[in-house]
Amino acid sequence: MTVELHKRGFQTNHKLVMKIMKQELLTCRVRMKKYRSYKGEVGKIAPNLINRDFHADRPSQKWTTDITEFSLFGQKLYLSPVLDMFNGEIISYTIYDSPVLKQVTDMLELAFAKIPEECDLIFHSDQGWQYQHRAIQKMLAERGIRQSMSRKGNCLDNSVMENFFGLLKSELLYLQDFESMEDFKNKLIDYIYYYNNQRIKCKLKGMSPVEYRTHSQVAA
Repeated sequence: MTVELHKRGFQTNHKLVMKIMKQELLTCRVRMKKYRSYKGEVGKIAPNLINRDFHADRPSQKWTTDITEFSLFGQKLYLSPVLDMFNGEIISYTIYDSPVLKQVTDMLELAFAKIPEECDLIFHSDQGWQYQHRAIQKMLAERGIRQSMSRKGNCLDNSVMENFFGLLKSELLYLQDFESMEDFKNKLIDYIYYYNNQRIKCKLKGMSPVEYRTHSQVAA
């Protein structure tokens, strides 16, 4: 918030901004419990190639993924995104009403369409059954993508994606009212566009993920 004010010409202190936000009740809410897709070893477990080194020097060097669940109006909705560790950008995503294998294969197809046929890429996830599935591992192997998995029950091994889900729920799910599940789905799509294109980050030099990627490519 302070960075955005500075960009708009207001010179102020982050402590003052925080004080005013608290007075106006503009603070994050409690986060919802995440969806767990682990069902034991039902396929091949990949080694943890990332090992909590979330730094990337370029786009499409390290990707991460996970699935989160939303429960509203007596219904459930599942979001499956691919996030680029270079700039936090959501490369692709799918939204399904059940966590089926096709949700992940469709997500990967959308992501693959945005990268060259051959690139030195690591794809990181937890040990969810979808990522252990032979079909997913075949898709990655055919593109020359190395698969990496967090250790069982260790959420810190994929904290980058956990942080994104936390932001999404704190800034969308807990702060807005929805008329229906379809209304929530539309606003979820809008939020992801906002997150990629407009939501600035201090660690990205006050730029959005897309702005930062574009700037880095021009500089190179």
